[in-house]
Amino acid sequence: MATVNGSSENQPAKHQEVGHKSLLQSDALYQYILETSVYPREPAPMKELREVTAKHPWNLMTTSADEGQFLNMLLKLINAKNTMEIGVYTGYSLLSTALALPEDGKILALDINRENYEIGLPIIQKAGVAHKIDFREGPALPLLDQMIQDEKFHGSFDFIFVDADKDNYLNYHKRIIDLIKVGGVIGYDNTLWNGSLVAPPDAPLRKYVRYYRDFVLELNKALAVDPRVEICQLPVGDGITLCRRIS
Repeated sequence: MATVNGSSENQPAKHQEVGHKSLLQSDALYQYILETSVYPREPAPMKELREVTAKHPWNLMTTSADEGQFLNMLLKLINAKNTMEIGVYTGYSLLSTALALPEDGKILALDINRENYEIGLPIIQKAGVAHKIDFREGPALPLLDQMIQDEKFHGSFDFIFVDADKDNYLNYHKRIIDLIKVGGVIGYDNTLWNGSLVAPPDAPLRKYVRYYRDFVLELNKALAVDPRVEICQLPVGDGITLCRRIS
């Protein structure tokens, strides 16, 4: 996880969990949450995929274990059946979703990199949920544009999770707001962006953190005033904003 100051000098020892994205000030407290409430309940396939993903050079892109648990619970609470995921990586959040959906549930999974998805695919297949997933390789925006031209897709999704290119989050929102049903939920990941949103302008941020920060700030401002949704921003993982469509 990127730090706001880009350095760990004179800082307390940080949590060693690969892909650690918690915004909690206490790493010991985050470890307590993982060991007490998350890992003991983590399904075996998700644990296996988490451990496989930890060996990948881009492992910071993965959804954290506590967020995976949260998504799984949320999907069950809203009785989701037809879902979409924009940004898949190795499929940890995708597997969490697939395990939560009923046997006839469906996930339209969009990502530009099939190779990463295929890292997790054998585990997803072994878990017996691959039949729920329709994976499409390529940029999401052209497909979304096609879908919004077809009335049958309007209001057809119960849940949509977005964890992809932050500079397109608003472009995604403009499209998927028509695809999610009234009463359905959209989840935007990384909306607290490494805690950098409140960093001073001259803070020595890592380049990618600085580049995407303005896009995340823009999204947060837009969602806060969008009358079509109710929102709730939670400090789970790297921040997740839930939007419930109300009109």
